[in-house]
Amino acid sequence: MRLAFAAVVAGSLTLLAGLTPVQAETTVRFWHSFNKSSGEAMDRIIADFEAKNPGIDIEAEFIGNYNDIVAKLQAAIPARRAPDAVILEVTRYGLFANSGVLADLTPYLEADPLKDDLYDYAREVGVIDGKTYIVPFNTSTPVLYFNRDIFARAGLSEDTPLTTFDEILAAAKTITEKLGAEGVSGIAAPGQFVRWGLVMANDSNLIDSQTGAIMLDAPGTIEAYEWMVSLVQEHKVASVDGVTEEDNGRDAFLAGKVGIMMNSTGNYVGAKKALGDNLVVRPMPCNKVCSVPIGGAGIGIMANAPKEVQEAAWKFVSHAASADSNALWFASTGYMPLNKHAAAVPVAAKALATQPGIDVAIRSLPNAHGRARTTVVTWMRATEYKKWEAMALGQADVAETLTAFAEETRAEEAKLGN
Repeated sequence: MRLAFAAVVAGSLTLLAGLTPVQAETTVRFWHSFNKSSGEAMDRIIADFEAKNPGIDIEAEFIGNYNDIVAKLQAAIPARRAPDAVILEVTRYGLFANSGVLADLTPYLEADPLKDDLYDYAREVGVIDGKTYIVPFNTSTPVLYFNRDIFARAGLSEDTPLTTFDEILAAAKTITEKLGAEGVSGIAAPGQFVRWGLVMANDSNLIDSQTGAIMLDAPGTIEAYEWMVSLVQEHKVASVDGVTEEDNGRDAFLAGKVGIMMNSTGNYVGAKKALGDNLVVRPMPCNKVCSVPIGGAGIGIMANAPKEVQEAAWKFVSHAASADSNALWFASTGYMPLNKHAAAVPVAAKALATQPGIDVAIRSLPNAHGRARTTVVTWMRATEYKKWEAMALGQADVAETLTAFAEETRAEEAKLGN
């Protein structure tokens, strides 16, 4: 029996020796905020990565918008259901970086040739206190879109000046007066990203990006909000529908029911599909200064993910920010190139040559600035929506609301210890 058992063992070892070892697969659970056409582009980037890295599986899940991701991540962390990698908006990742939830990616980036391929602005927005916590993936600034056909029907030239608050208001009033009976509004109520941009164009800020000082009650901030509220309340050139739900204003613009929309460059491809040659893109206004916020999001890796998962996740982060991936993303969505070599990749070069206006945000980069990403920014941004709604619907005075909001934000910051 001993001889028979030895023969079986020997035979088994011989059989195993003849088999090709199977590479263990590492799974990276990845939460993101992209669906529809941008989700399709993300799927292509993931498929390309997995084809080049057969030992890594990116288990991607669409979670919702940036706000949804923050809320669900906050709930998932104590329940130990957090992903391994996650898309986080560029002003709100500080909440997780400062609490030790995100891994410090500095060692990975410093050892990766990618570090020299990223534009300076793309590297800067992921850094807190000298450490990199996210690598940007989708990067944007707000831009001004208008409908060429609506302008013509309202008697406005395509060269109508739109560089100051007064000029934009004048054009919006003309559109509303001429076409309001047809259900056309002059301008979409500004969303939060644009509200921040309009405050910056008025030579102010919500929170200073360098010092972290709360500026919600600064004169320039109050003045900018008063102008935005006047679009809805006093002049009635923007519909209240876009106040209570930001996407309503965008959707009305895409449907040809709004003349002017200020929104992220990430809306370019959708707007182009909806309006075709009637879409015109211009830089944001320079009311007092030319200054626009950098928006979008980057990919962070969870600090408690196993080492091998972190390393696999970094390989994906590096791939997502590579020239080829970034070029595909830019051409598919309109988000700005963050890799210096992306514009030369054929798919991006074709987009620049054939899609008028897709380059406006790129040309705005000299005036683009990162925003504050202290811990309190996440709370401030979540709270600002209701403050804006109350002001824009005429339920609260602008100066009083922002003064009180500034004090609330300072108190919250003190409580957070940041």
